[in-house]
Amino acid sequence: MESYGKYISAIYRHQQILISAELAPLRIGSGQYIFLMAIAGREGTSQKALSEDLLIDKTTTAKAIAKLEAEGYVRRETDPSDNRYQLLYLTETGRDAVPKVQEALNRIRGISAAGIGEEEYAAALGTLRKVLRNLSEEVRHGERRFEG
Repeated sequence: MESYGKYISAIYRHQQILISAELAPLRIGSGQYIFLMAIAGREGTSQKALSEDLLIDKTTTAKAIAKLEAEGYVRRETDPSDNRYQLLYLTETGRDAVPKVQEALNRIRGISAAGIGEEEYAAALGTLRKVLRNLSEEVRHGERRFEG
């Protein structure tokens, strides 16, 4: 059976090249836009929750948030219910960038979906979600096996 992994990997690399080019004027790298958009959809989230929601390790999340903060897109506020945590919010600059980032992502989605019907595209996404769920569940089980 042919592996879908090589296609996913190649799609990801090509998509990141296009995203990087589109977002270069905003000084948002292909590694940061996903965090910016996730915070836009859920302001006041913690860095830990963001990592878990996006299935991205904490170190990568910390680096991306630090870059977005340095560029003036994101700010941190101490969690009033627990001073050990900081919550993430967009700055005005961040809010202004969100529609521009969304337009760029829509253009790239249009390129990637060329010649593919909506139903076929939705079915492919559904299949990939199932594959991810299967693999992430196995990783979680594996982590439990190695902890003990």
